Amino acid sequence: MAAVLIREDQIKLSDELKKSYRVSVQLIKNLERVIRGKQEVLEYLVATLFAGGHILIDDVPGLGKTTIAKTMARSISRNERGKTTVLFKRIQFTPDLLPYDITGVDIFNPENRKFTFLKGPVFANIVLADEINRTTPKVQSALLEVMAENQVTVGNKTYPMDSLFYVIATQNPVETEGTYPLPLAQLDRFLMRIEIGYPDTLSEYEIVKDNPSYSVLPKINTVCSKEEILKARKTAAEKVFCDERLIKASVNIAVSTRKHRGIELGVSPRGSLMLVKAAKAYALIKGRGYVIDQDIVDLAPLVMSHRLRLKDIKIEPRSLIREIAVAEISRIKY
Repeated sequence: MAAVLIREDQIKLSDELKKSYRVSVQLIKNLERVIRGKQEVLEYLVATLFAGGHILIDDVPGLGKTTIAKTMARSISRNERGKTTVLFKRIQFTPDLLPYDITGVDIFNPENRKFTFLKGPVFANIVLADEINRTTPKVQSALLEVMAENQVTVGNKTYPMDSLFYVIATQNPVETEGTYPLPLAQLDRFLMRIEIGYPDTLSEYEIVKDNPSYSVLPKINTVCSKEEILKARKTAAEKVFCDERLIKASVNIAVSTRKHRGIELGVSPRGSLMLVKAAKAYALIKGRGYVIDQDIVDLAPLVMSHRLRLKDIKIEPRSLIREIAVAEISRIKY
């Protein structure tokens, strides 16, 4: 793998690409001050942010899922004039939660005898949906519109979200009591589904010794502005080159899932679209102005595996997607 479909000297980093790349480097370094030994996870997190998507972190408690979201918000908290512009909200999902606890509700004002809309916690720039599978599908569906269209409809009114809207959702895959599996429509709203995993011994020693969530996080500095993140999104989408053969391979991966005998429901066109978007953003944070085939192979399992419905639960979806991706990439004639 890792064959380059275009020579490195053919696409040199423009000033726009260089600026956005520097933003990603600064952001990842800032996150690493708190989240130790997980550079790859942080790269996926920033790539999702630069691609304009949302991310689902599926892992056991105590690995820093909440801390990641808080550190991200603090790292992008001010604009050039020093005014706080990025709002972080945490929603703790519980079985008794109601949809309007997330989106907001119309409140009757007896003074003017009119209804006033009281915005819910989803009206923020970075939203942590903590343990999202601990509430009912009815409540989970309150996020469907806002995650797909950046807007909230309550009654007969639609309220647009801020241009920077990023959902980091978490769920515990171990416990099943009091949980509700996310419907496929809800899973499809997430660009990536990742796992953090346990830290290595040295990193865990540093975590226990320094306790960075208490000693470092409150002092974390702002390293970029909301405007720079929005600019990076535009740069990744418009300035990072993706060869036609890699785009076709991404489409073929999705098409192959619809024909596979072990898959009941394959990946929709949204899956292949998200894969290309993620690959462009990932290439940018790697310091490249172009996508390589290894990007597709590495990201396909993270972008597509949660969009499947398998016939056999014994099949590991990520391994299956990776096999399909490798097969499709190997068919490319260089």
